[in-house]
Amino acid sequence: MSTVSVPLPNWITYGLIPILNLIVAFLISGLVVWLIGESPLDALNLLLQGALGSGEGIGFTLYYATSFIFTGLSVAVAIHAGLFNIGSEGQAYVGGLGCALVALTLDNYVPWYVTMPFAVVGAAIFGALWALIPAWLQAKRGSHVVITTIMFNFIASAMMNFILVHVLIVPGKMAPETRTFLEGGQLPKLDWLMSVFGSTIGAAPLNVSFLIALVMCFLVWVLVWRTKLGYEMRTLGLSPTAAVYAGIPYARTVIIAMLISGGLAGMMALNPVMGSSARLQVEFVLGAGFVGIAVSLMGRNHPLGIILAAILFGILYQGGDALSFDMPNITRDMIVVIQGLVILFAGALEYMFRPALVRIYQKFART
Repeated sequence: MSTVSVPLPNWITYGLIPILNLIVAFLISGLVVWLIGESPLDALNLLLQGALGSGEGIGFTLYYATSFIFTGLSVAVAIHAGLFNIGSEGQAYVGGLGCALVALTLDNYVPWYVTMPFAVVGAAIFGALWALIPAWLQAKRGSHVVITTIMFNFIASAMMNFILVHVLIVPGKMAPETRTFLEGGQLPKLDWLMSVFGSTIGAAPLNVSFLIALVMCFLVWVLVWRTKLGYEMRTLGLSPTAAVYAGIPYARTVIIAMLISGGLAGMMALNPVMGSSARLQVEFVLGAGFVGIAVSLMGRNHPLGIILAAILFGILYQGGDALSFDMPNITRDMIVVIQGLVILFAGALEYMFRPALVRIYQKFART
């Protein structure tokens, strides 16, 4: 009997296995640090101090985590429907166009809290529309969604470059970006959140989109586990044949799931576009769509797990910057290696320890 089909308690599946994967990733990372002549413990201390040792560090960590929450939710929704959406990068990119157009239109007339809901909807619609064609091709023509979504990432990048260079660029400027949004088009920083704990976020761009991300986590939980549509998606993800036999419409469910997935990815743009830079720039996504895959897998496709995994990657990003500054022998490329190891063990080697844990669990269950 395959160990994949053997049920394990939730505390093993959602707790012990991810922790073991993470420990192994950091042990191998520590070995790499030791081989270049640095102390792994000192490196870990610097990384944690840079990410969590100050209000500003925590602000940057949560800022990065915000983007990863959106893209992690995007991947998770698709996975629950049996789809593997690798197009969150492109969908977030196009979502940035949606929220930027709203900000450019309204920022001179209304305050940010009026602009924000329209920007959320605009980003979601643009991201969802960019997922629509791959969804339709999967549902109606059988084109694999992995291939189509990853190809659409490249199309999105080329299209957005063209729009920024030839349409939205500020006349007379060389930089391919829109004008800076006025105050009515900027999401305010969460200074008050850190002041509750007696600290400040300093220059960190942590903004209201973090709270929007948490709201989306709750809504995704309600959707997947408390609605008829969520039940249909999960059934389709477990067995497409059984779902169709039970009367669940395959094409409709696939398309709706991908639209929701694309909309969540599109909302990621709120964080850097309206919250950080207050303008639409080239390549603002910076790989968050691909990191979302690892975040979703490490979080076991559950909103709570995704929040925790996103914070972990936020720590790696912010702490990695501080580590490479304070320990010059550990270059930025080394930080990418460490991040890659975490992704490897959280994603590709997700079930590396499962066979041994199944045997141990079954042995103790019989006694």
